[in-house]
Amino acid sequence: MIPDSDVLKSKSGPFARLDTLQAIELAEGVEIRLRMAGPYARVLAYALDLLIRIAAIAVVGLIISLFGFILGSNVSMGVYALFMFLLTFFYYVIFEAGKRGASPGKRVMGLRVVDTSGAPITFGQSFIRNMLRFADMMPIFGYGVGLCCTLITKRFQRLGDLLANTVVVYDSLPVMTSGGLPPVVSAEAPGLALSREEQAAVVGFGERAGMWSEERRIELADHAAALTGASGKRGMTRLLGMAHWLVEKR
Repeated sequence: MIPDSDVLKSKSGPFARLDTLQAIELAEGVEIRLRMAGPYARVLAYALDLLIRIAAIAVVGLIISLFGFILGSNVSMGVYALFMFLLTFFYYVIFEAGKRGASPGKRVMGLRVVDTSGAPITFGQSFIRNMLRFADMMPIFGYGVGLCCTLITKRFQRLGDLLANTVVVYDSLPVMTSGGLPPVVSAEAPGLALSREEQAAVVGFGERAGMWSEERRIELADHAAALTGASGKRGMTRLLGMAHWLVEKR
């Protein structure tokens, strides 16, 4: 017999890195997987956002200078100062707290900011993580603190992320198809009587196998060695055949 949790949940330990995804267990005992974004992708996203902000400053500055004779120098300087304040403090806050959860630069790089539970972040979380951006920029706006922090934390979190309980992840996981699975010659009936829950676990293994690396599939299939009567790649192939048989039976 194979417990449902053995098939559908991953293990901790040295094999946890095989999928290149990070597993997060929620309070309800449900495990989700998020692909964390490393410093390289985030630096590129920041560079794109920086170019966008520089362009916005240039355009707004040009517009204000053209209409400066109408508004007056004091009003023009006040409007420009207000624009710079909003751009500096709320550019990231507004975009990341929005529906897409990402600034334009992050969207181009396929990234988004989420809560560590995988849920969208709130305005408060976005405000906190971006107010701490000034600490991450140290020293001398070089982002040395933030970069070091992302390199030593498991989820690549900078100080703002740690305080706001947020992470930067890839917006969508790569599409995994069954094309990478080992060929199943034919459906194979289980040699043991399975309960409804165990049948669902076997079928779930077959449906999700394309999302895992071959090492992970073999690791999980080894938990069902009592059912398949084999281990390693042969046991994995037999378990996939049983999943195929159960699907056909329905």
